Amino acid sequence: MSYNLTTEKKITAVSMLCEGNSIRGIERMTGVHRDTIMRLGVRMGEGCRKIMDERFRGLDCRVIELDETWGFVAMKQKTARKLGASDEFGDVWTWVAIDAESKLVPSFFIGDRSQRCADLFVEDLASRLTHRVQISSDAWKAYRGAIENAFGDNVDYGSIVKTYSSAQPEDARRYSQPEVVSVERVAVHGEPDAGLISTSYVEKQNHTLRMHCRRMSRLTNAFSKKLDNFKAAVALHYAYYNFVKMHKTIRCTPAMAAGVVTSQWTVSNLVEMIEA
Repeated sequence: MSYNLTTEKKITAVSMLCEGNSIRGIERMTGVHRDTIMRLGVRMGEGCRKIMDERFRGLDCRVIELDETWGFVAMKQKTARKLGASDEFGDVWTWVAIDAESKLVPSFFIGDRSQRCADLFVEDLASRLTHRVQISSDAWKAYRGAIENAFGDNVDYGSIVKTYSSAQPEDARRYSQPEVVSVERVAVHGEPDAGLISTSYVEKQNHTLRMHCRRMSRLTNAFSKKLDNFKAAVALHYAYYNFVKMHKTIRCTPAMAAGVVTSQWTVSNLVEMIEA
């Protein structure tokens, strides 16, 4: 059982999970059984989610970017439909908010790409903020209603409308994003600053998620087999990103830049807080 691991083994295993190593890879390098690593990762993820939920309140964020990124559990949606699999299997979307100034990820939500999930995600974000904010997103239709319901008139909202080239071979489209031929910034609500309407930071965060969370890597065979495991892995990543990982642009962790904590945490701190 993972409770019987030494603290040093736990820190090593969690650090390797946070840096994008697969569970079987960690098993080979540490000698800890993969089931033990899995249980430790799930428990750490659930604990990290609680820590972020408690600490990310009353945030002084001014400019927020929203996006959603695709993943899957057990099988892709086409296969899940064909097999009549459970709703917990198939495509899953991670909705992400990032503060453009501190680079903090104050809120994320895992579900499908429906209006209901957009509403839950944006409502959670709104409950954590203390000031009127400017929000940017892509042109996905669910954002407009969700932001209006959660913020009312107390928001400035603009969206990025990208037009992609269709003159790309089918094989290339399968593995890479089509070429962007035009970008339009649209003021949707309030009076957003056109110069701040952007999704660049949150799109870069999606890349960081894929690099640091093995389950989210492109063309991976290390995908989650259970939805709870997927949620725990993503929560562990965002705790590591917010509290532990030094951001080169701001020269501190996002949680420090946002005033949530006063010093950089370590993986050891996370393990001790959750496993105590």
